[in-house]
This record gives sequence, C-alpha cells and structure tokens, in this order.
Amino acid sequence: MGIKNRLIVMNFLQFFVWGAWLITIGGYWFQNKGWSGTEFGAIFSTMGIASLFMPAIAGIIADRWVNAEKLLGIFHICGAIILTLLPQANTPASMFWLMLINMFFYMPTISLSITVAYSALNKSNMDVVKEYPPIRVFGTVGFIIAMWTVSLLKIETSALQFYVAALASLCLGFYAFSLPKCNICKEPRDKSIVNSLGLNAFRLFKNPKMAMFFIFSMLLGASLQLTNAYGDTFLHDFAKIDAYKELIAVKYPAIIMSISQISETLFILAIPFFLKRFGIKKVMLISMIAWVLRFGLFAFGDPSGGLWMIILSCIVYGMAFDFFNISGSLFVETSSDSSMRASAQGLFMMMTNGFGAILGSWSSGLIIDTFFKGEGDLFNWEGIWSTFAIYSLVVAIFFAILFKHKHDPKQLAEFSH
Repeated sequence: MGIKNRLIVMNFLQFFVWGAWLITIGGYWFQNKGWSGTEFGAIFSTMGIASLFMPAIAGIIADRWVNAEKLLGIFHICGAIILTLLPQANTPASMFWLMLINMFFYMPTISLSITVAYSALNKSNMDVVKEYPPIRVFGTVGFIIAMWTVSLLKIETSALQFYVAALASLCLGFYAFSLPKCNICKEPRDKSIVNSLGLNAFRLFKNPKMAMFFIFSMLLGASLQLTNAYGDTFLHDFAKIDAYKELIAVKYPAIIMSISQISETLFILAIPFFLKRFGIKKVMLISMIAWVLRFGLFAFGDPSGGLWMIILSCIVYGMAFDFFNISGSLFVETSSDSSMRASAQGLFMMMTNGFGAILGSWSSGLIIDTFFKGEGDLFNWEGIWSTFAIYSLVVAIFFAILFKHKHDPKQLAEFSH
C-alpha cells in the first residue's frame, strides 16, 4: 500500500472514532438522560480541559522521546478501553470524569496524526500543501460514515454509539504501529528545563503575529464547540412539536448534520488554491464570516419550509471548519522550526480545542440555561443561534482589524518542497 493510501486509512479511522459520538451525544444526553444544559456544557468542556495540556505534552514526547506513530497507537488503544466504560455512567459527574479521561487520550491524537502525515509526506519529498488536503478529506469521509452508521442503526440517543467508537479506536490503535516512522529530535539539547521538555514552542507567543493568531484560534475554537454541541440537539427538539415530528430531518438529524461533513470534503480540496492565492489572514476571515452564516441560517431555519436554510447552513460549515482548522495547521507548520513542529501543532490544538472549547462549552451552557430555556424543556433556538452569530461577527471584525499579516506565496512554496 502506497504512503498516501496508508495515511488515508489513518485519517479515516481517526475521525470515524470522533464522528460516532461527537454530534449525537447531545441526543443521548437530553433525550435519554434528561440532564441539564449546564451539565452538558461541562461534558463538552472535557475536550477543552484535555486540550489545554495533553496535545502539547504529546507533541513534546513525540519530538523528544517516543515516535509520533507509536504514541498515536498507544493513545487510541487506551481511549478504546475508556469508551467501553462510558455507557456505565449513571450520573453527570461519573460521565464527566470518564469523558475527561477519554479526552486525555483522544485529543492529542488529532495533532499527532497531523504530525505523522506531514512527516511521511516530507520524507517522500511530496508537496505537503498540495497532497495533504486530499488525504485529510478521508478523515471527513470517516466522520460522515460514522454519523450515518449511528443514525441508520437508530442509536443516536443510545449508549451503543460509544461501542462503535471504541471498536474503531482499537483498530486504529493497532494500525498506527505500522505507519511510517517519525523521527525524534536527536540534536544536542540545551540543558535548560524549557528546552529539555520541549516547551520552546511557547516562544512562538513572543512573536506578536503568532500570539494574535493563537488568540483568535481560541475564539474560533469556541464557535466550533457550539455547533458540535447543539446542532443535533437542535433538530431533535423539533420532535416535541407535532407539526415537525414526522419529518425526515427530525427522524434522522445526524444524516442532515452530515451534510456539514460532506461539504468539508469539497472545501478541503480548495484550501491549496485559497491559501496560496489569498494567504492565511483572508482565508481565516472567510472562515469567520462563514461561522456567522452558519449560526444565522440555523436561527431562522426549520425542518419544513425552512429546511433549505438548515441545509445551506450545513454547506457553509464546510468552509467555516476547513478554512480555519486545516489552513491554521498549515500556517503553524510553515511558521515554526522543524525541531518543534509537533510541539507547535500541540500548542495550536491547545488554543483551539483547549481554551476555545472551554470558553464555548462553559459559556454556552450557562447562557442557554439562563436566557433561552423555555417551558417544557423547549429551548429558544432562534435566540441561541442568533447570539452565536453575533459573537462570530464581533470576532471577525476584531480579527480583520488586529491581525497583521502580509501574504507571501514563496513561504508556502518553500515549505511544499
């Protein structure tokens, strides 16, 4: 099997694991357990808590001591074990602690899989900016197939979704040991604690442009958690209204939401063109405007006459997600030294899925419970999504003003070769 096909399998399984439960856990939480939005926000914050330090620590280990592909395998095997224990959680507290441990193992694998892919492509003298996005597409395909599997098996509100994720995680755990070897840094090391632990990636914050980039990455990471946490629940809630409960979008919300991931596959392929032509600032600004549209269309859509708005929102999501996540990781890769690239990717993950996830999960749960929870456990979804849209618009305006970056196509060209 060629190197690109091997990386395709890795990406497929990497995101299948996540797709099996990330979008549908809201249905399991609210429809099955009936626990509160604030408690649900705490569950989603586990991704943020784990991402505060685990991706950075994993990147340090991968740069200094253990090959990234081996660490990827170890973490996925451990994660599979925890996923099988999640259905045993009978209280919000027990669910929180088990999910936190699961996230300790899963979140660093996202940046580790990127490191493995970049390393393998560079060793094969391939154009990373050109070749990686089509490979990453299959991660999105894995996410989509996982969502469809869970939806068609009618386990969106069942604990069985965690067993599906566990099986995929176990398969990837063993498969990872067969992936191309990632070299560790064997250069003479500075004896200081900072350099011996690989914490020199944090020096990127000394660069005003990089510091600003990481701050806005955190703010965009909050937007991502909002759509992951409440999109499926939003559609499930229409089942409580007689006029909507028999509609296809309400019966199979995960399939409707999977349009977002299908859209991703198209926009990922467009990244090399947009990034080389317009640069990171314009690409990320496009992403921010797309988040405004994502939430705004949800605010006024419904599964009947407004279904087109929900579908268009899902299409726009592909641009919102890809132009931020994939372009951001490539920007970090081109802006950091080769000796700390895994650490730098871990730092990017910490800001987006760490601080960003905590900001989005905690604040959204509190805001929804305080201002947008109506009678009979019905939520004011128009108010919820409109609030998120306004937040995204404010972030976009400040980014356009504050982030200073001059596009240099030569930087990406040099990195590609």
